[in-house]
Amino acid sequence: MTSVCLFGSVGRLNWSNAWVLLGLNFAASTATTALLWRNPELLAERSNIKAGKSWDKVIVSLAVLLGPMATWITAGLDTRFHWSDGMPRSAFMAGVAAAVLAAALIAWAMRTNRFFSSLVRIQKDRGHLVVTDGPYRFVRHPGYTGMAAFTLVTPLILNSRWALVPAVATAAIIVLRTVLEDRTLHNELDGYPDYARRVKYKLVPAVW
Repeated sequence: MTSVCLFGSVGRLNWSNAWVLLGLNFAASTATTALLWRNPELLAERSNIKAGKSWDKVIVSLAVLLGPMATWITAGLDTRFHWSDGMPRSAFMAGVAAAVLAAALIAWAMRTNRFFSSLVRIQKDRGHLVVTDGPYRFVRHPGYTGMAAFTLVTPLILNSRWALVPAVATAAIIVLRTVLEDRTLHNELDGYPDYARRVKYKLVPAVW
């Protein structure tokens, strides 16, 4: 899907920025697969697409599918038709470094949280508990922190200013999901309000 959007929109295969992004995605996907392979219970949970809040399915389609696709396609068209000036090399390097850190944060959150579901739901069938270890000591939703960060730096990796528009919109949807999930956990998960009082920030320490 990613490669089709990227190379289809740019009209060629010799786009080095796209290959870098694909390499980062492959590495992140490999790490996720390894983590899930070691935790078949979590794999089964993340494969359960029927459960979860009804509103979350719409948000997931926007944040995980349509938003990233719009970013990739916009970057490809921008590169193909030269809609905007390229970014400095330092922006590309910063984007790659930030993407690696964002992917590592997501993997850390997944490794720490055995309830790291792909949809918002209280997993009473799995004995859902509040997770307070690992990155959850610093922010309440580190997985979303990593997702939003990776989304925002993708235009830097692809050297496209116009791609910042769908990327920022996608990150905003991730923030919305954070708010709605946090509210759900406050209302439905035992012990979460006490945890939220101890860990005050949702996504970024000392900011929000």
